[in-house]
Amino acid sequence: MQFKDKVAIVTGGGRDIGRAVSLKLAAAGAKVCINYANDEASARQTLTLVEDAGGQAILHRANVTDAQAVAGLVAATREAFGDRIDILVNVAGGMVARKPLADIDETFFHQVMDLNLKSVFLTTQAVAPHMAEGAAIVNFSSLAGRDGGGGGASLYATAKGAVMTFSRAMAKELGPRGIRVNALCCGMIATRFHDDFTKPEIRQAVANATPLRREGRAEEAADVAVYLASDAASFINGASVDVNGGVFFS
Repeated sequence: MQFKDKVAIVTGGGRDIGRAVSLKLAAAGAKVCINYANDEASARQTLTLVEDAGGQAILHRANVTDAQAVAGLVAATREAFGDRIDILVNVAGGMVARKPLADIDETFFHQVMDLNLKSVFLTTQAVAPHMAEGAAIVNFSSLAGRDGGGGGASLYATAKGAVMTFSRAMAKELGPRGIRVNALCCGMIATRFHDDFTKPEIRQAVANATPLRREGRAEEAADVAVYLASDAASFINGASVDVNGGVFFS
């Protein structure tokens, strides 16, 4: 998979799966805009890893739940690499907290929906006008969007299910322009997300219930995302691809 002279934006590109996606795209020749929201230290480390390997990238801090900030992200990418954007990978998202229905208020509802769904809508809307035939969008959904998620994850699961639906809708709308849109549904991947939100005993139980008897690695999720962004996947459009070690079959 070669991305020579192609331009990519990776939201949440500074750490974990986003870092792995950024590194793999850059290693294959893409010019990458690494977006981050708060963790500048991790993002700068990602940039250093890209540059030390001979890749080309920039950092841009933007809250992708804000339309003006997303416009700035797109403008910075175009200023650095030219008008055309070939790849958008929406990794940014998160659970925020685990809350049962009785503890959820409207503020929390909007926070989770904005982070996981509105962000994908805003970036897609802002980037699509600068894409041409052969471009690709990869949106990170989740196994939670398939099965409703674990305890206290109802809104996260709902938002991620909506990401799959939005991806299918955009596959239909943008497909006639030669722009492909697909979603990635990850199961238990060893990232800071689960360090923060999943108890060790739950992680172990999920790993034990997975046919491969382990958690996934960020690089394994990134490999699939990069494949979906590549010309090797040129007839894959509107798919929601499961990366979960066989724990769930769609």
